[in-house]
Amino acid sequence: MSFWRSPYSALWRLLSPLAKAYLRRRGKRSPAYLEHWDERFSTRTEARQQNALWIHAVSVGETRAALPLVAELRRRWPQLPLLLTQMTPTGRATALELYPDAEVRYLPYDSREAVQRFLDAYRPRVGILMETEIWPNLIHGCAERDIPLFLANARLSEKSLRGYRRVSALISPALGCLTGVAAQTEDDAARLSSLGAADVQVCGNTKFDFVPPAGKVELGRAFREAVGERKVVVCGSTREGEEALILDAWAAHSPSDVLLVLVPRHPERFDAVAALVAERGLALQRRSEGMAIGRQTGVWLGDSMGELFAYYAMADLAFVGGSLLPLGGQNLIEPASVGVPVLFGPSMFNFAEASRLALAAGAAREVADAAALVDACRTLLGDDAGRYAMHEAALAFSRSHQGACSRIADYVEARLAAQGVSLPR
Repeated sequence: MSFWRSPYSALWRLLSPLAKAYLRRRGKRSPAYLEHWDERFSTRTEARQQNALWIHAVSVGETRAALPLVAELRRRWPQLPLLLTQMTPTGRATALELYPDAEVRYLPYDSREAVQRFLDAYRPRVGILMETEIWPNLIHGCAERDIPLFLANARLSEKSLRGYRRVSALISPALGCLTGVAAQTEDDAARLSSLGAADVQVCGNTKFDFVPPAGKVELGRAFREAVGERKVVVCGSTREGEEALILDAWAAHSPSDVLLVLVPRHPERFDAVAALVAERGLALQRRSEGMAIGRQTGVWLGDSMGELFAYYAMADLAFVGGSLLPLGGQNLIEPASVGVPVLFGPSMFNFAEASRLALAAGAAREVADAAALVDACRTLLGDDAGRYAMHEAALAFSRSHQGACSRIADYVEARLAAQGVSLPR
């Protein structure tokens, strides 16, 4: 056992009151944070089924990205029940929607006692942590119980690597206990290996394998018909601070007769973003009102859950949020998968490889700031041929990088076989 694991566990015991205070504070804006505390602290663990295929996906994006991987794993091991865990209310709600036959719950915070109660109650046959979920007590707890545990669709930015290196005495032993790591890119694999991961294989990004839900695409077409002949620019998964920048630039230099659709990433900010629109004197409607989009409406606020693909499907252009400010960006593969030309800002370190490939394919353009974003919208909306070329490039880009889920499943199966683990088929 790592020497640092004991003080780390003691720190979690001290942090428990702060975690509860954090949940109460978040709960003032989003009441869902006040629900299911028994799951977050494992104060009550009543598993519906044990011996499950367990997937941990921290929030909405990771939960969606897991869908094609889960489908591939269940095709190979259909007898295993499914357990899904998350850390955010929106992730939990998405899992309940996407996986109706699974047991869905929060993963407890990484205190040793909470993790022990969780693992003893559920006893999963195999676990998969999506992307960059490195929880030392959880990983060591699985190793102590001989539960094979993988990090899949794994990514690690240079910035995150620098942070983890400061606590490498804690993180490296945990990574070394994993059964295997399926990395998105060669760069991700090299960074994870340098941090202590022992068996790393490059398998690609499962987000490319996610098929846009037909119902959401059809809903997007209905949205578009309601708009009429006007062009539509969708700013998806925007983060705090970005909407004000976008709205200021849009109010000053917006293309004529264009509908701006704003879709904030966090639902607790819907009202705040509506207020920002009103402050600038722009004609606002909200999706939650359920009214037809008016001809004079300038900004349509996408204040609904689970409809991001529908918003993208109605767009002529899509801007991917989290990228104007140094936040690392959001998933640009989603709009590209429905053939929408993509714009993003200078901060895309969480999607560095995907953004590089999209730019090289001609599916996306980078903008320096909000003013450049509006200028790019004006240019592209006036260039039907250029926009169509980006549409075709976006579809080709999203399709050409598929196959990660099959490669990850092959890797998991091979690693289990190497350890003599046989799962029921």
